[in-house]
Order: sequence, then C-alpha cells, then structure tokens
Amino acid sequence: MLPARLAPGPSGRFALLFAAQFAALGVMMPFFPAVLRDQGLSPGQISAVLATGSAVRLFASPTLGRAADKLGDPRLVVVAGALLAAVTTTGFALGSGFGVLLVVAFFHALVMAPIMPVSDALALGASRREGFDYGRARSAGSASFICASALGGQMVAGYGASAVVWLFSLCLLATAGCALALPPSPAGARGMGGFRAPFRDPAFCLLLPLSGLIQGSHALYYAFGTIHWQAAGISSGVIGLLWAEGVVAEVALFLWGKPLVDRLGAGGMALVAAGCGVLRWAVTAETTWLPALAAVQLLHAATFGAMHLGAMRVLSGMPAGQAATAQTLHASLGVGLAFGVLTFASGQLYARAGGTAFWAMVGLCLLAMPLALLLRSAMRRRGTVG
Repeated sequence: MLPARLAPGPSGRFALLFAAQFAALGVMMPFFPAVLRDQGLSPGQISAVLATGSAVRLFASPTLGRAADKLGDPRLVVVAGALLAAVTTTGFALGSGFGVLLVVAFFHALVMAPIMPVSDALALGASRREGFDYGRARSAGSASFICASALGGQMVAGYGASAVVWLFSLCLLATAGCALALPPSPAGARGMGGFRAPFRDPAFCLLLPLSGLIQGSHALYYAFGTIHWQAAGISSGVIGLLWAEGVVAEVALFLWGKPLVDRLGAGGMALVAAGCGVLRWAVTAETTWLPALAAVQLLHAATFGAMHLGAMRVLSGMPAGQAATAQTLHASLGVGLAFGVLTFASGQLYARAGGTAFWAMVGLCLLAMPLALLLRSAMRRRGTVG
C-alpha cells in the first residue's frame, strides 16, 4: 500500500479507474468484429453476436444499477462485474462456432453491463462532494484508449486478432483493483423511488432518445469500421492509429471543455454532436481516402465526447440515491437500446450497401437536432444553462 502522502486523491483514483476501463475498450473495441470474423463468423452472425450483447445490457444494466443504489456501496458492483468479465472474455479466444460465441457474448455482456455507468455515477457524485472536474478525471480514460488501441493494432498485426482478448482480460482485472481503491460512498446514500423516479425529470426523458440517436449513430462504425477499412487495403496498424487519433481530440475536450459545457449546456453540446455527426458520417460513407478519414476522425471528440459531456450534465442533476439507477437507465434505454437495434441492422446494411450505409447514420444525427433544442429548453426550466 502506498504511503498516505503518495496515495492519489479522489480525482486521481477515478482517473486510474477510467484509465483501466478504457484501456480494456481500446484494445478490444476496434478489433472485436475482426476476432469474430477470424473465428469464422459471417457479417450477419457478427452483428447478431454484437446485438446480443447490447440486448443483454439493455435489461441487465438498470437492474444492476438499481441494486448498486440499494446496496449503498456501488463500488462492489463494479469490482464484481470486472472480475467476472475478465473470466468470461477469454471465451472469445477459446471458443469457436456461432452458437458457442453467442453464449459467451450473453454472459460477458451480463457482467460487463454495470461497470461503466456505475463508475460514471460514482465519479459524478464524488466530483460534487470533492469539487474536482469530472471531465479531467474522465480524460484519463480517453488517453488510455488512445495508447491501448494503437497497441491493439500492433498486436493484431503481429499475433492475430485473438491476441487482444487476453490483454482485454488483464485490463479488466486492473479495473477491479482500481474500483476497490475508490473512496467509499457516503452513508445514507441508499436509493429510494424505484425505476420510475428519474422519469419525473423532463430533461432525463429527452436525454434517452437524444443519446440513442447520436451515440447510436456510431453503431455501424464500431461494428464494421475496421472491416470496411481493411477491405479498402488499410493496414491493421494504421486502423488502430485512426481509432486512437479521434480520441486525441476527445482528450482535449475532456481536459479543457468544462467552460464550453458551462456556456452551451447539455442541449448545446448535443446540437454540436449532431451537426458534427452529419459531416463525419457523410465523409465516411463516400471515401476511404486516408487523409479524409484522418480529418473526420477528429470529429469523434464532438460526436461522442460532446454528447457524453452533455449527458453527464443532465445526469449530474439527479438525486444521489438515484444516480446509479439513472446512469444505467440512460446506458440501457438510451444508448444500449439504440445500439442493439442499430448494430443488428448494421449487418444487413453493410452486407448490402458497404460503406455507403453510413448515410443512414447521417439521418440519425439529423433527427437528433430538434431533440437537442428541446433539451436546451428543459434544462433552462430545471434552472440550469440549457
């Protein structure tokens, strides 16, 4: 154990937790479809496995989030989930065949479901009590994602796609250790009000479809972006750098974006995310020219990062005893439901249209724009900047 004077404070502990979590995502997310492809799965089967994970998280996440609120110490949910996920993920390397991998995906998604939303709820609560900037702590996760995705690309190039599965498992073990080191939740924070309580807030109700449209517009990119670029002749190492490059700008937004969020509010940040999504997916649909891809990958800071910070602004206003419930409802009914449906649809879209399927993602961002304006009004009625 570190001496007290060397041990990180609350902000540093959450930074370490986010770093471990997003290192796991960084090594696995860009190459998970390639892992499944190398196990012999077709595009339709890949989308079915990915959609199964999204469907499981849709139901498991709110239930486990509610349990975290009732438990009074949500850290334990994160620790248990990360430990079990470290075990289940090995099945993607050891198993084979569509049926087996579908079962592995089911159990893996079940235990992974609460890790990130409950971690966000813990961080937002601690940031209010301790006075640190959530975005700066969260930036450690984005920076970790950059390094891990670049490393993942090199590992795939040198050892094959299944190599990232084992590194993913190690990162999940590190996540469990970091969660165990978090400061405990304050006494008396047990949740009341059930699942319906967050829906009494109009801003929360608007956030769910808005996040679903904007974050869901990334579904095709996450599922088939790597495969599409590999088919265009881009190497695995360069693809890893493309994924990492977009997160560089995201890190900058998380580090220095608080004044922007304070000025624009949740609705304004969502409007920025939707507008940049229209541009990003339009370019991705029309070209695999590397300089163009490198340029629009920077927009990930807006399409993902701005929407995430806007959502956290809405969710930070929820009562402490509903924090994990609201976070997991947002992660499931907001982001997860859209991802499940859109990931499943992506298999058919990509099989029929190839890269031009990204035009469907442009349409989602256009639909999000009026909802962003409504969210701005709802936040003003709540008494905060829209």
